[in-house]
Amino acid sequence: MISDLSASNLVVVVISILISMTAHEAMHAFTARWLGDTTAEDAGRLTLNPLRHIDPYTTILLPIISYTLFKIPFLAARPVPFNPSRVKFGEMGAALVGIAGPFTNLGLAFLTSLVIRLSSVSLSSGVANVLAVFMVINISLFVFNMIPFPPLDGSRLLYAVAPEPLQEIMARIESSGFMAIAVFMLIFFWFLSPLVVNIDNSIFNFLLR
Repeated sequence: MISDLSASNLVVVVISILISMTAHEAMHAFTARWLGDTTAEDAGRLTLNPLRHIDPYTTILLPIISYTLFKIPFLAARPVPFNPSRVKFGEMGAALVGIAGPFTNLGLAFLTSLVIRLSSVSLSSGVANVLAVFMVINISLFVFNMIPFPPLDGSRLLYAVAPEPLQEIMARIESSGFMAIAVFMLIFFWFLSPLVVNIDNSIFNFLLR
């Protein structure tokens, strides 16, 4: 989907990551605020300023490593803080906060695909490539973050329906932060990467069919 990382493509990837990541994190914060929790807003995360959302490990180091190993850039921003006990609807409200970010990325990918499909005749190859890269980044963010492994966003949805013993295990894993993601990438993701890449490609092809 991203065939190479030439200098021009690298610039497009970085800009796409910043835009996509910012929208992702801002929507986490907005959804939490909408559901009654002002923790993210109080921490200055209810913003479209990308500098407020960058994490040096998961935003910069992780996509470099994942692209090198799997040829697909996976990444995560600095987690948006929120208090699950303050949001409406309890664990389901917390799940809504969790999935708001990934589904924002899926929405951006869908809107971009509409632009490509409706303007395919008038788009130059360079512009089409920029839009395709933007789609890839957003699809990758959606699929990767929806994996139900703490602290990824998809784990919030699993947590809402999981029995208490599994919730306790997930809470312990989530408390490890970046270390949990590092272990996940180095051990479990080797087995999952073909499936995840196939899902990425399937969504990409479906949106542009």
